[in-house]
Amino acid sequence: MYLRHFALREAPFSITPDSAFFFPHDSAQAALNTLLVALRSGEGFLKIVGEVGCGKTVLCRQLLRTLQDECVTAYIPNPDMGSDDLLHALCHELAIPMPQSARRHRLLNALKDCLIRHALEGRRVVVLIDEAQAIPLATVESLRLLSNLETEKRKLLQLVLLGQPELDAKLASPQIRQLLQRITFSDYLGPMRAPQVAPYLMHRLAVAAASEATDTQVFLPQAAADIAQCSAGVPRLINLLAHKCLLLAYGENTHRVTAAHVQLAVADTQGLMTKPASGRRGPRWWWPAWLWGEGEAS
Repeated sequence: MYLRHFALREAPFSITPDSAFFFPHDSAQAALNTLLVALRSGEGFLKIVGEVGCGKTVLCRQLLRTLQDECVTAYIPNPDMGSDDLLHALCHELAIPMPQSARRHRLLNALKDCLIRHALEGRRVVVLIDEAQAIPLATVESLRLLSNLETEKRKLLQLVLLGQPELDAKLASPQIRQLLQRITFSDYLGPMRAPQVAPYLMHRLAVAAASEATDTQVFLPQAAADIAQCSAGVPRLINLLAHKCLLLAYGENTHRVTAAHVQLAVADTQGLMTKPASGRRGPRWWWPAWLWGEGEAS
């Protein structure tokens, strides 16, 4: 609705993960650096844990984007599946044709043959498993078997697990302690610091801009500060508030987001950490009639 009003070519604050909008705030850049250094050093098993909405999937896709020219990658977005199903999914990602009836032994042999071919040709293979906290305990055994695929010199497969804090609790289970011992590097992906929220807002507006002339300083300093406080720096909540603020500014035919807009957005959003610093929560949404066109109710 507001793209033309703000001279944008796409929605800047969608909650759909898109690596084009990756913003290297302190925690995200530190996690990405840890993964890149560890993977390029040949480490076999890595883990990133982060709270809901802190950008694990965007980080995962940014990592895939960074690695696409230097290794073979596979991405498993939803590992809530049976043990053999996970192996089938991995075969599919690595373009290994296998009948659906193939059992674990055959799947592992096919994977090993594929990985050896890549190793002989000088290619590393990296598998990223998102939402890893959803892996059933019985399926974790498949991960352990995959981590055994190696030569005398190197791992044939590098695994990266990304998940919510429940992943740590799952990996601490006595039944899978062998897998926990194989994780050589891990990091925590947290929210961004308050001073980074204003640059984050401008960054996303710049990525979504229709041209270089697009104004990216739409959020006034107090509005950005209130968004930072109410979201506690969680990117998903920042995006929700920013999107609603742009709708409100568009509804008022203005090109600046103020603290009053943030108050209205906060009043309409659940799951926030606190009230805005600039004042109490405002009333519910109000839309001017012109926004809907003549004869339509607001």
